[in-house]
Amino acid sequence: MLQKTSIVTFLFLLLVITWICGQFIVDNDDLHFPVMIETSTECQTTATSNNGQLIVFTQSKKIAKSLTQNLCSDNVVAKQYGSVIGYWGYRTADSFEFVGKGIADLILAKNNIMAAFKAESTYNYQPVVGFADYTAFFISSREKPRLTKEYFLDKRVGLLDYPTSRSGHILPKQTFKELDINLANLDVTYARSHNELRDLLANGQVDIIASFWKESDAQRFSKNYITPLSNNVSGTRWYLKMQQQNTDLLCSVQTHLLAMSKDQALHYYQDVEAYWNCETKNVSFKGELDDE
Repeated sequence: MLQKTSIVTFLFLLLVITWICGQFIVDNDDLHFPVMIETSTECQTTATSNNGQLIVFTQSKKIAKSLTQNLCSDNVVAKQYGSVIGYWGYRTADSFEFVGKGIADLILAKNNIMAAFKAESTYNYQPVVGFADYTAFFISSREKPRLTKEYFLDKRVGLLDYPTSRSGHILPKQTFKELDINLANLDVTYARSHNELRDLLANGQVDIIASFWKESDAQRFSKNYITPLSNNVSGTRWYLKMQQQNTDLLCSVQTHLLAMSKDQALHYYQDVEAYWNCETKNVSFKGELDDE
């Protein structure tokens, strides 16, 4: 019995000594774990003693980083905030989180998401600039799609796995319903992005995709093989939370967004409309928006 007690005591003391040695050898201050998934960027304005934060959200990492830096160097922003944080997220759920809870001060979102959460009335989000309306299409690589029930029943269809996407999800499903096609009877492949949809079509993994048409598509597909689903689909918009009549900030943000659009590679993102008259003494909204 005495021998067993001695062994247990020895093992316990050995464990304690090992732990103490480890504390001396390892400096906790030097322990740094790398961030596996980067989803935000932050910068300081000149008002370093100000704890206020301007929060930005968009689906693009590149845009989030660029806009955050631009806003940090802005004099109007510096008068109101000590830092700017730019978040980005590629999932629809990310947009839901920032819109539904009113987290973002400035956010790029679709107007139907804003309407679903009543964000404009709840948090007084106001549209600042918006991208042009566009047309949704069925796109094929070998023939012009026909809007008939018989045509789709033996086709492999590519859709976007975002329930809020009009061109890649909502409108094609509405078309199938109008054609009396049960979605369960279709061979549907879901993609995470419009680019992935195009890759599926180009690689022959699907026969048709639902998306919008952009200039570079002509290099991979024929414009003769597209069929419109709906015209005048509302583009995305930048919204600013205006719980106060902060028109100085609104106009400054609008200026940065307009300037940033000129540097975009795609023509669609260069075609941006400003919604506010900032050149006059009394800042005013230019007119009613068509959300249909």
